[in-house]
Amino acid sequence: MTKQVYEGMTLVELKDIAKKLEIKNISKYKKNELIDEILKKSPNTVEKEGVILREKISSKVRNDNNSVSNTTNNKANFNNNTVNNTGFNNNNSSFNNNNSSFNNNSSNNNNSFNNGNRSFNNSSNVSNIVNNNNSDNKVDSKNNEENPALKQEKLNNMINESNSAKGILEILENNNFGFLRCKNYLTSSEDIYVSPSQIRRFNLRTGDEVQGKIREAKEGEKFKALLFVEKVNGEHPERAIGRKYFETLTPIYPKERLRLETSDEKDLSSRLMDIICPIGKGQRGIIVAPPKAGKTTLLKKVAQNISTNYPDIKLIVLLIDERPEEVTDMKRSINGEVIYSTFDEEPQNHAKVSRIVLERAKRMVEQGKDVVILMDSITRLSRAYNLTITPTGRTLSGGLDPGALIMPKKFFGAARNIEEGGSLTILATALVDTGSRMDDMIFEEFKGTGNMEVHLDRKLQERRIFPAIDIYKSGTRKEDLIFSKEEKDVAYTIRKVMYRDGNIEDVTENLIGMLSKTSDNKEFINVFKKVEFEKRRQNNK
Repeated sequence: MTKQVYEGMTLVELKDIAKKLEIKNISKYKKNELIDEILKKSPNTVEKEGVILREKISSKVRNDNNSVSNTTNNKANFNNNTVNNTGFNNNNSSFNNNNSSFNNNSSNNNNSFNNGNRSFNNSSNVSNIVNNNNSDNKVDSKNNEENPALKQEKLNNMINESNSAKGILEILENNNFGFLRCKNYLTSSEDIYVSPSQIRRFNLRTGDEVQGKIREAKEGEKFKALLFVEKVNGEHPERAIGRKYFETLTPIYPKERLRLETSDEKDLSSRLMDIICPIGKGQRGIIVAPPKAGKTTLLKKVAQNISTNYPDIKLIVLLIDERPEEVTDMKRSINGEVIYSTFDEEPQNHAKVSRIVLERAKRMVEQGKDVVILMDSITRLSRAYNLTITPTGRTLSGGLDPGALIMPKKFFGAARNIEEGGSLTILATALVDTGSRMDDMIFEEFKGTGNMEVHLDRKLQERRIFPAIDIYKSGTRKEDLIFSKEEKDVAYTIRKVMYRDGNIEDVTENLIGMLSKTSDNKEFINVFKKVEFEKRRQNNK
């Protein structure tokens, strides 16, 4: 539009046009100033018989136009000189008199002829340029048509030539993308970038084990990138799309037994746990222990026996705030996955590792698998959250923030037996009698949340009675669902004797002595029945 057209508009209409042209700070301009800004921003316009033609002129087109304009000017000169030449022929009568004019005209004629040649050459160059441009456009259109096929072929070649890798997915909360953690579930230089489109395509979640083809990091990139998803949790990626969420599955009491007894006759701790406090699939158990009572040794035995008796069960040992040498010992002792965050690392690492381990276990349970997590310890995990969370403004005894227990309770509370199939069993240790009021408060908060407890007694340990399991305090809720009838009768009888005599240390010592004299629990049950039968007969006499 011309300036006169814009002057006939109102200021409101001009502001609307300025907004469309993305002119900033519209309100500070007066009407004439705003018109000038619009004319600066608006594209080049040409008026022709009432029709306004707009076009964006690039530099290349301007050069072509300049060459065309030069050609037309040269043609015009050629025509003018040609007219002069005809005039010379018409004035043949004055040939003799105007000799000088003849020379001038002939020179003009030659000049015009030369100019004409130049213009002809220029016009031929323009036609060549146009032809070249047309041929380039045809090639570009062909390339555009072939581009999708070429791109797909290049992508297939890149996928075939690339290496395969797998890791545990962590989706960042503030973004849609994620990374495959390849080393101890923590951030490292070996992580692999996963794009948002891949996450949405296969309904990927934090904790999924993703395997696929990767490409190396390009210049300016820090991480490798996932090109092609081959498997999700060991299955075809399409199966991950319609799976249910862990929170929507139905939790029930454990009904299937996890036997810890093995062929090793000297392993009395596992045999005693099978009788006093049995473990079922989906159990939520807590091992309460003072320092140096043997909780780490007991946890190691449980891990070894579960991996031996149930190789199909996925076993994860989570060590939080532990000593590095214990991590090495645990790795070498068990056949399972050991995830750790030692005491020399930051509390944020403790919290992050535990969160990803829990999400990993949930993803496997959603597939219908049985998972066992052995955690040492939930007390130190709560201490880590006490340092990392935003303070709630309230403090419990010992300096414990109530908000610090939210995530540890989510972790411990995730243990359950699933009615639709699968189970998550968690055995976590809790520290008591450490001299810290905070540790006692943490144990009190978790005391009623589990459905199985194993108490280790320091007095038994001081008397060199191993395993130092306090029979009086240890037990399992709804144990009749996983006990056989004979095992249930023996367990009830042991507790009756213990309550009757009142001496826990002596009863435990006698029980361990009977276990050591038998090869397995089946033989122990038969011997125990005979002993009790003889005692009853003597009492009746």
